[in-house]
Amino acid sequence: MSLRAALRSAGYRVDTAATGPEGLDKALSARLDLVLLDVMLPGMNGFEVCQAIRERDSELPVLMVTAKGTEEDKVRGLGLGADDYVVKPFGVAELLARVAAALRRGRLRETQISTLAIGEVTVDFPSHSLSRDGAPLEITAHELRLLKYLVERDGLLLTRQQILDGVWGADYYGTERTVDNFIGRLRTKLERDPRQPRHILTVRGAGYRFSREG
Repeated sequence: MSLRAALRSAGYRVDTAATGPEGLDKALSARLDLVLLDVMLPGMNGFEVCQAIRERDSELPVLMVTAKGTEEDKVRGLGLGADDYVVKPFGVAELLARVAAALRRGRLRETQISTLAIGEVTVDFPSHSLSRDGAPLEITAHELRLLKYLVERDGLLLTRQQILDGVWGADYYGTERTVDNFIGRLRTKLERDPRQPRHILTVRGAGYRFSREG
């Protein structure tokens, strides 16, 4: 039984890609719950695809399923952000168990940060919505992505370059001023007084820190 047939028999909807670039495009543009990724792909290998996914999406579960099973390969894949690394040949039951476990972990992460309440402001990440006292406010996809990145790292000092790489990707050619501009926009929507922020804090000479409590 093929991998695709096994997954479909288990009740999953399956989409496939024949090349690395095609797979990356689907991973970033489609609403996928999980990615199964081979290393040996034309156009862009699986390690490169995994790295590119992680530069733009820190949550999408990625399982590498490959014949490249050396310790070095495993360490490389996991180091690039893969959630699991399964070496061929493998049993179908084992793979399905690993898929189910990765999906459970992904749902747990979504639940943990599905909503955020800051004073009168409520953010609903799954529905991409923001409201103040129940009244909806506009928020762009990049603003929401930036906010989620900050919330996931509550209390940590983040440099502008870290934020650029984490939210816009390492291949983004903008400047660190981009971060300042987007932080300013978020403050106008989240903070009671944007000039004296309590949640998105500037660490002079270093970067920013998010504080949920304020």
